[in-house]
Amino acid sequence: MTEQLDPSRRSLLKFLSSAPLLPLAGGSATAALLAACGGGDTASPAPQLMSVSFSGMAAPTLANAAAMATTSVASSMQALYSDGKTVPYSLAYQTFFITGAQVSNGSGGTILAGGYYDINNKAILDSTDANKRQFFSDCPDGTSLIKLASPTVSGIKGNTVFAVVQFEYTTRNVAGSSMYGMLPSPIAILTLDQDKTTGALSLVKYHNVDTSPANGLWITCGASRSPWNTHLSSEEYEPDATVISTNTQFANFSTNLYGDATKANPYHYGHLPEITVNPDGTGSCKKHYCLGRISHELIQVMPDERTALMGDDATNGGLFMFVADKAQDLSSGTLYVAKWTQKTADNGGSATLTWIKLGSATSAEIKALADSLKAADIIDVKTADPADTSYTKIPFSGKSNWIKIKSGMDKAAAFLETHRYAAYKGGSLGFTKMEGTTVNAKDKIAYTAMSYIQAAMTNGSGGISVKGPNAGVVYALNLKSGQTDTSGTAINSEWVPVDMAAVPALVGEDLTTADALGNLANPDKIANPDNIKFSEKLRTLFIGEDSGLHVNNFLWGYNVDTKTLTRILSTPSGAESTGLHAVDDINGFAYIMSNFQHPGDWDSALHGKVQTTLDPLIRANYRDRYGAAVGYITGFPGLTFS
Repeated sequence: MTEQLDPSRRSLLKFLSSAPLLPLAGGSATAALLAACGGGDTASPAPQLMSVSFSGMAAPTLANAAAMATTSVASSMQALYSDGKTVPYSLAYQTFFITGAQVSNGSGGTILAGGYYDINNKAILDSTDANKRQFFSDCPDGTSLIKLASPTVSGIKGNTVFAVVQFEYTTRNVAGSSMYGMLPSPIAILTLDQDKTTGALSLVKYHNVDTSPANGLWITCGASRSPWNTHLSSEEYEPDATVISTNTQFANFSTNLYGDATKANPYHYGHLPEITVNPDGTGSCKKHYCLGRISHELIQVMPDERTALMGDDATNGGLFMFVADKAQDLSSGTLYVAKWTQKTADNGGSATLTWIKLGSATSAEIKALADSLKAADIIDVKTADPADTSYTKIPFSGKSNWIKIKSGMDKAAAFLETHRYAAYKGGSLGFTKMEGTTVNAKDKIAYTAMSYIQAAMTNGSGGISVKGPNAGVVYALNLKSGQTDTSGTAINSEWVPVDMAAVPALVGEDLTTADALGNLANPDKIANPDNIKFSEKLRTLFIGEDSGLHVNNFLWGYNVDTKTLTRILSTPSGAESTGLHAVDDINGFAYIMSNFQHPGDWDSALHGKVQTTLDPLIRANYRDRYGAAVGYITGFPGLTFS
């Protein structure tokens, strides 16, 4: 980066005194920084902070098995000043809690971190456990760090900061059976005490958000902080309403949520929940039904506070865009799907993008349709060719469907059967596991993580036919104004993606045979990117992995100016990197929030060489593999000056 900053010594000293630093080898961090400033010579102008860079860490190996069995950070950041001196900042990882811990509820009692609750906010108990313990998640995910103007939480010694954390699922019950998607996802608000001198964060209060007004939440994955300071959640892998009667996973979800296997309505799930934090550390939840019912992964709202790009973590997924009618309000607007016109095929390929309008609606009117309609009211679906030209063949979830939209049901289909309707309208529904989205506002570039490039993205079923690594890629999308949809109607946004191409340094590399540790993809390149977030001040794209090809998953930093990729963090083996959130300025401090999920989730093909050694260590660290960490990377300096 080439950020020009206030050159006054007073501002620089404010920066030095406020930086949340770890001690450096051979002396204190403050002494090293003062040396970079020319000692105590008050007559000299203070050097300006010119840029930052990262020094990466090596991937841990069995020679240090303990590092493979926990969150490991052996990276650092260097700050380059205008006098040519570089000051190092050591990075580390700090947890707020391991799920399953009893933490403060802020009222003199405790609450179970990551605990599950039904529609009446009663604890959901594991009947397979002799003690009927409350279920808690081993899969914390999307996190947002939020500052409010006038917080009212007591017991804060420094600054009050809030973090919203959602829990995607829990892997197993005490008996060891899968619980994936069978429990309503909880969301918590953490009240944190920020030390005014060091920037260190400590947990003061944990509040479980009441999600009953939104009918509970389904598989909440990635998340982002909105420009208006709310938490934008997600519900991925929307349940297929056309075959819901045979979906035992959804029946179990309904039982755990409502106490009734048939009460939950599939059309209430697969939407975008929004969490608003209150000054007292509580919060509220509402769902927006007008952004399409897709496999929502991670939404990115653009600087206009109206245009949103959405990840769609599906097989035969699409690139979707929503343009709100009003800034800071996602309750009404227009939904679009992209059409991919391919230019190249290698290394993930490239294409120009055009946009198909699917419809305009309010959340209230789509919720009313969801409340009253069944799938058979909206769409007729065949899974074998009916030999009837009134049906349209489309790709759906790795297979072919033949569909017919019922008369007068286009709006319902657009917003409640979005995958099928988008394909029917000509959208390119060929992406495989499109994960996080983020934006580099200065350069007007969006980034999208494609975790895997596999069958549906290579076989042309959805209008895309590229060659690429199973290890996935990160795409860059240029954003432009003055665009029209395919009908010729102007799109009311200055942030419309017009093309899409893989970032050369962010293309994974499959290995033909596993390496000595068992990796199936090059451990010195990204594999299966998932969470991505961009820091404007650091000019860095942070990338978290959800890889079935790396023995340990990593968090990477990619500087968009120097094109340098560095490994910053390693999660416990068998875990994925989640909860990524890059924060440039909270009361003058920068943070990278980072969680992980399901440590020790072993796969014999990938972890066969390490499981015997690492399994007992991970069980000891993470509640017999039932717990996972919520936390952040420490050591970043303050990057804001007065």
